[in-house]
Amino acid sequence: MKKLFVGNIPHSTTEAELRTLFAAHGAVEQVSVVTDRDTGRSRGFAFVEMTDSGEAEKAIAALNGKELGGRALNVNEAKPKTERSSGPRGQRSSGGGGRDDFRGHARQPREPRW
Repeated sequence: MKKLFVGNIPHSTTEAELRTLFAAHGAVEQVSVVTDRDTGRSRGFAFVEMTDSGEAEKAIAALNGKELGGRALNVNEAKPKTERSSGPRGQRSSGGGGRDDFRGHARQPREPRW
């Protein structure tokens, strides 16, 4: 079994349309159009799982660059998802260097405020 990435698809494309498109090149196991979790709208890419690796390679060769709904498809073998950094979004991983950054330095005692 081989999983294919299908990018640059029109946002109106359905799983049934993709299944029909890829079924012409071999047996299709599963099709999943990736949608935005907030809006439910397509994010413009999908994954297609084909049962035979040879048929999947033929589908890549035949469909990569082919137009669907006025857009040139980007079809290739799906790569495993890479691990993201564990820090919260927007936070610098190298550690800012702000005004109160005293890492590695002894803090000076402060005079009391009266």
